[in-house]
Amino acid sequence: MLNVGKIEEGFVLDHIEAGKSLSIYHHLQLDKLDCTVAIIKNARSNKMGKKDILKVECDINTLDLDILAFIDHNITVNVIKDGEIVDKKELVLPKEIRNVIKCRNPRCITSIEQELPHIFVLADEAKEIYRCKYCEEKASESTATWK
Repeated sequence: MLNVGKIEEGFVLDHIEAGKSLSIYHHLQLDKLDCTVAIIKNARSNKMGKKDILKVECDINTLDLDILAFIDHNITVNVIKDGEIVDKKELVLPKEIRNVIKCRNPRCITSIEQELPHIFVLADEAKEIYRCKYCEEKASESTATWK
């Protein structure tokens, strides 16, 4: 059995779809932080069969919940202080995401005006569809060009 020690302060991202933890690691830019990160891939899960887990020992305020919710709002965020879980954050699809993904439409104003923020608005919550605020191009995590 694999044993990964507990963290004193930080967060644990649980119930990540198996195989997605490395993608989340990069999108949250954890590689740019000077902190301890444990990536557990394909852990056994009664609920999911297999899952990934990320343990990050750093200030909880460094975590961008909007990016995380955009990637997968079913992830459980456990906030750790003094080695104990003090809070569990439920992720909710953000109504708007800003400068997370780029619009892929070559005719979009964001392709011409480089300084414009890339803004996507939640168009259909049930289907988890985001659309560019400027040209209404559909975006999703699988087709998005990350900024």
